[in-house]
Amino acid sequence: MQNQRQQITPTSSRYSGVAIAFHWLLAVAIVGAFGMGLYMADLPFSPSRLKLYNWHKWAGITILALSALRLLWRLTHRPPADLPMPRWQALAAHLTHGLLYAMFFAVPLVGWAYSSAAGFPIVWFGVLPLPDFVPVDKALAEILKNAHELLAWVLAALVLAHLGAALKHHFIDRDGLLQRMLPTRR
Repeated sequence: MQNQRQQITPTSSRYSGVAIAFHWLLAVAIVGAFGMGLYMADLPFSPSRLKLYNWHKWAGITILALSALRLLWRLTHRPPADLPMPRWQALAAHLTHGLLYAMFFAVPLVGWAYSSAAGFPIVWFGVLPLPDFVPVDKALAEILKNAHELLAWVLAALVLAHLGAALKHHFIDRDGLLQRMLPTRR
């Protein structure tokens, strides 16, 4: 029965190619931005640190833009039906996905606000100046810096929970859930 369930993965039960592309682009961008944030935070002041901060900001704005496009796609395209699973797992999955979407927006928006409050405007890829999100205010900048870091850790925890659940479905349940989001060759 397990092998039969594993082989039953009709095309209609897969996410669309666009949804899969958004998923993996955001996954790579979020992991990269998080890793860069961890690395750069403790560097001494230097041109390298400033360059990494700019790259981190560019990654954050790119994540924000991709998240908006992904949400627009999700609102206009129905995902495949949920696989049969215990109710608590389905609720946990929906809650985790909702929180992930919230963090996709909250982390970069709070980072943008922090950058503005600290008096460091964002010029996306060195070309497009973005408006200041809040006025320069050093006390507010410190609060927003801490909020950005906390939200980034919340996002990291949610990503790990999401990854853990996907791996559990793949290796323990063997229910084909992971294959629905994996890129495939046509």
